[in-house]
Amino acid sequence: MDSDQIRTLFDRIAPVYDQLNDWLSLGQHRVWKQMTVQWSQAKPGDTCLDLCCGSGDLALMLAKIVGLSGHVIGADFAAAQLEIARQRSEQCYPVPPIQWVEADALDLPFADQTFDAATMGYGLRNVVDIERSLKELYRVLRPGATVAILDLHRPSNPQFRAFQQWYLQMLVIPTARRFGLTEEYAYLSPSLDRFPRGQEQVRLAKQVGFVRATHYPIAGGTMGVLVATK
Repeated sequence: MDSDQIRTLFDRIAPVYDQLNDWLSLGQHRVWKQMTVQWSQAKPGDTCLDLCCGSGDLALMLAKIVGLSGHVIGADFAAAQLEIARQRSEQCYPVPPIQWVEADALDLPFADQTFDAATMGYGLRNVVDIERSLKELYRVLRPGATVAILDLHRPSNPQFRAFQQWYLQMLVIPTARRFGLTEEYAYLSPSLDRFPRGQEQVRLAKQVGFVRATHYPIAGGTMGVLVATK
């Protein structure tokens, strides 16, 4: 898929994105996202970026940490996802300090060294140039800042890998079919095959300049969080 096709896909699934994630992860995706936010080391008063923010889960979690003295930017290239995120944030009281920005992960519209912390959930696997996306994250982070990147992975353990493939074929695709999104979710398996494993992600992060990088496998290696510090 190219960038335009991926953008169209996420715009189409936007109305049921949260419901599907709950179904497909048995509600666990919210726990994994909370872990990701904690690994970002965001603090009260910080300026934070949630890249590929989707419907806003991570950005809303960051906003609770930074408080009214901080600021969060939720950035995504899918306008329909951003609109849902904006509506969700407007229903909160008090309204969290989040600015929603339509942006390309490969060409961020932010100045160098803008952010104290960053998160990215289920976005790195979907960019067409992973190294360039990591370079952009490195550029916009301040020295000492950390980014935590959550995504699906192909586990190295053969048994977990077989279970994941069974889960995708027997549960994910049929569930997507119920929502009329069979084609949209059929891309999951090939995207996992292409996605670099943990140690390769660590290598790429260090290659673009991050001084420290660690990959934490979770859920039997079917999920993982790359944590990189500038």
